[in-house]
Amino acid sequence: MEKRIGTVTHYFTRLSVAVLELTDEIRLGDEIRIYGRITDLVMSVASLEVDHRKIESAGTEMEVALKVDDRVRAGDGVYKMI
Repeated sequence: MEKRIGTVTHYFTRLSVAVLELTDEIRLGDEIRIYGRITDLVMSVASLEVDHRKIESAGTEMEVALKVDDRVRAGDGVYKMI
């Protein structure tokens, strides 16, 4: 089962980092799925940052940077595996 927790707003190719706009909480170690028209990526959250500072969790209406395993696109949905 999946719960939508946000949307990808930016992707930085050289860094393999996605910027997420959250609608729910995310934590290190969470299993997530990033899904869109072309994208379908399942991964564990290993790194979260806000303003270039590492954090362990983030909540609603925050923008966070997330290291991703593959290319994602702006507009892709972010889902937490439950």
